[in-house]
Amino acid sequence: MKIDDIRQHAFAMPLTSPAFPRGPYRFIDREFMIITYRTDPERLRAVVPEPLEITDPVVKFEFIRMPDSTGFGDYTECGQVIPVSFNGRAGNYTHCMFLNDHPPIAGGRELWGFPKKLATPLLETNVDALVGRLDYRGVQVASASMGYKHVALDHDAVLASLQTPNFLLKIIPHVDGSCRICELVEYHMSDLVLKGAWTAPAALNLSSHALAPVADLPVLEVLSATHLVADLTLDLGTVVFDYLA
Repeated sequence: MKIDDIRQHAFAMPLTSPAFPRGPYRFIDREFMIITYRTDPERLRAVVPEPLEITDPVVKFEFIRMPDSTGFGDYTECGQVIPVSFNGRAGNYTHCMFLNDHPPIAGGRELWGFPKKLATPLLETNVDALVGRLDYRGVQVASASMGYKHVALDHDAVLASLQTPNFLLKIIPHVDGSCRICELVEYHMSDLVLKGAWTAPAALNLSSHALAPVADLPVLEVLSATHLVADLTLDLGTVVFDYLA
């Protein structure tokens, strides 16, 4: 293979059979259960990187079911998202993610810097409740539940919340083990079609695990819960801060 061929075709690993196709990526009938809770502000400050700023001691634990996604297939993920501000703009910082499908793990980490790890998340409707669980290596580290479609939420308000900027810390090591890329990345979701959004009573329990430390941001009080279904496009990102510059 010639040098020019490599330059033309290389965009992901492995070179001759990438783990994921080129983006952007479209998701159909993406289903979210988002439990918003109050946590310890000192522990929150310890994990949110500057120049992002914490607005309130709040965390969103998200379970997301993705039955139809471009190039990634059918999978489920969950994780913790923290409301932040960057240069006066409100947004969300993704702290950790756990999912059960290799292509979006590889693509999410390599392209944007999503903090993804392989695990066993679940989101399902069980009779009259929406139920989410996260198992990591045989240990249940998160369980959540909310009533099924009790009260419809304001369509425009939920749609606006999906359009806020999102931030990630992208880290790529050098071959000598040092840090070669360390960037704050911003991305957005576009072409949004909100098919429904609801709220209901909810509960969230987090348990300690050495390799899935979601309980390090403890649940002090559940504040709200949102269940929504939407079609959306996950756009490619931009670098907004370079830690190595």
